[in-house]
Amino acid sequence: MPKMSERKIYTLAIESSCDDTSAAVLCNDVVLSNIVARQAIHEEYGGVVPELASRAHQQNIVPVVDVAIKKAGITKKDLNCIAFTQGPGLMGSLLVGGSFAKSMSMALDIPLVAVNHMKAHILAHFIDEDGFDKPTFPFLALTISGGHTQIVKVNSFFDLEIIGETTDDAVGEAFDKSAKILGLPYPGGPLIDKFAQEGNPKAFPFTKPKVDGLNFSFSGLKTQILYFIQKNAAENPNFIEENKADICASIQYTIINILMDKLKLAVAETGINQIAIGGGVSANSGIRTTLKEAEKKYGWKSYIPKFEYTTDNAAMIGIVGYYNFLEENFSQADVTSKARIEF
Repeated sequence: MPKMSERKIYTLAIESSCDDTSAAVLCNDVVLSNIVARQAIHEEYGGVVPELASRAHQQNIVPVVDVAIKKAGITKKDLNCIAFTQGPGLMGSLLVGGSFAKSMSMALDIPLVAVNHMKAHILAHFIDEDGFDKPTFPFLALTISGGHTQIVKVNSFFDLEIIGETTDDAVGEAFDKSAKILGLPYPGGPLIDKFAQEGNPKAFPFTKPKVDGLNFSFSGLKTQILYFIQKNAAENPNFIEENKADICASIQYTIINILMDKLKLAVAETGINQIAIGGGVSANSGIRTTLKEAEKKYGWKSYIPKFEYTTDNAAMIGIVGYYNFLEENFSQADVTSKARIEF
């Protein structure tokens, strides 16, 4: 583990992997500011439009960075390091954040750190926050988002190994596509969570896919839900509206069971019973509750992130930047943004 610095290290972090423009300033492992500019325009299209996202990033990045620095109570001259999301993500969006970070790094003559977005979701647990414990190595991380579903064995800040992942759709996509089938607006995942809290999770049983090992698959479940809705809606045009809460609860219950089955297998295979979750879907109340219940049921120790660190945010990029700064793991000015990146 890197030694904590005795001096104050100020890291400016920039996150622009999808449709949120975010900048944060950290003093060592403490977040001083974490500013996020969201793009509501994508709601009209039922999903993120890459070209519109990159244009909005260009408009947002200067004011977002400016506000982050001012809110932190420092000036640009106080910065020691700039971290940015290298990937994975939308290429146009990544280029905006990456180009800005590189330019600012060169202008201030301070180190640059390129950060893997998915690793940052995991290492966000090491941000110093009152009331939130930090995991100890090794631990298992379940990263769940719109584009990823992974089980990662985390041995250190710099040694992370994927031991299970989705073979097709990610869990976030399963939530959002199910919501779309139900006629719910984008983003639909949080709405399924909302309605599920009022429904019977065992009202409509769905079959869980059979996938070997620690890998996941959600495409078959998504198709099963589509056929289920089409069949019942043909027999009763009001089926969705009359059973919305129960349908959402049943979908969420099935997805959570799929995740938990794989986690239990991962714990059995590795002997590690520390579980941390990260990514946008880790905000789901059902997943959080189930993981907390597993602490008592299976003797696990679970780590659940603060809500603001579940969605895309620059603070999680900053904590990775800080630990890399301590080890002098810097990136060169010719580092390139990558839509897909090796873990």
